[in-house]
Amino acid sequence: MEEVLKKETLRTGFTTGACAAAAAKAAAFILATRVDQKEVEITLPIKKIAKFRIERCKISLNSVLCSVVKDAGDDPDVTHGAEICASASWIDTPNEILINGGRGVGIVTKQGLGLEIGKHAINPVPRKMIDYSVKEALESVLQKRGVMATISVPNGEELTKKTLNRRLGIIGGISILGITGIVRPYSTTAFRASIKQAIGVAKINGCSHVVFTTGERSEKYAMAIYPNLQEEAFIQVGDFVHFAQSSAKRLGVKKITYVGMIGKLSKVAKGIRQTHAVGSRVDTGFLADIAKEAGLDNVFIKEIKDANTARHVLEIVEPLKIRDFFDQICNRIVKVSKARQGSDVTIEAIMTDFDGNIIGRKEG
Repeated sequence: MEEVLKKETLRTGFTTGACAAAAAKAAAFILATRVDQKEVEITLPIKKIAKFRIERCKISLNSVLCSVVKDAGDDPDVTHGAEICASASWIDTPNEILINGGRGVGIVTKQGLGLEIGKHAINPVPRKMIDYSVKEALESVLQKRGVMATISVPNGEELTKKTLNRRLGIIGGISILGITGIVRPYSTTAFRASIKQAIGVAKINGCSHVVFTTGERSEKYAMAIYPNLQEEAFIQVGDFVHFAQSSAKRLGVKKITYVGMIGKLSKVAKGIRQTHAVGSRVDTGFLADIAKEAGLDNVFIKEIKDANTARHVLEIVEPLKIRDFFDQICNRIVKVSKARQGSDVTIEAIMTDFDGNIIGRKEG
């Protein structure tokens, strides 16, 4: 059992959002001081300090451009090694930070992404990170002028061809992403080993009930749902739900709860074994069939079938206040999982919205 407890650590990396914030902070600082920067520190959304090396710096009369080369750690991220740039220039409004996208950052053209159509695909958390980092740079030198920060990715148009962005409605470049600022390697053999280890540790520590989540945000929500479970019971399984199921069965876990949001959970409900976006996309036809079973009108069923993303489906259904739709997805997860796990394991599925509110739940 000692082997189960050994740690095989995976090297984490940084998101495009964190890299953009670091480049923007360096550019703003140099704009204000005209002092070159070789490295910069930023505060990540998880309240950790991260240090970045400045790859390139170009100082002009009225603007400064800095760049950071993205290191995705051990995750096979298509943006690993990409140069993430930020330029900073003065604006007339004191203390205001404007954030814009430039070359290589995609434009949003479809609903369901939680972003405004026609704007650059810089997600809300990275926007806040960039805003905070630029303000921090200016405040450190008592500068009160306003700044325009423009994020660009020189080879973003090429990189986006290796992603699902065009299908999702992000045209002309990549997205600036990241909830935590950290990239955790979900797509490696070592990560599967770490899942097995985590389940073993949970079992050794007396956890007969484990909670599988897809990442840090869903884990946070799961811990709020089950505040009395010990920390070892919560296991981030990423996209490897089937592998986690099999490991739990072999190690004799008695109850498994899945906590996640509609995108990943709809894939689990369909029986997909590896839920990464590269290998499988959300089947809106499948969700439309569930909508029919839940008694939704044909007009909404068609909207769901034609939806752009799982989030778009959520935006269609949630205002209707039809809980059965989400319960049905959770029920499918229970059935699929019970078929694999057998009758001696209790399966529960809980779906939350993007703020952590429970919108669907089934146990069997």
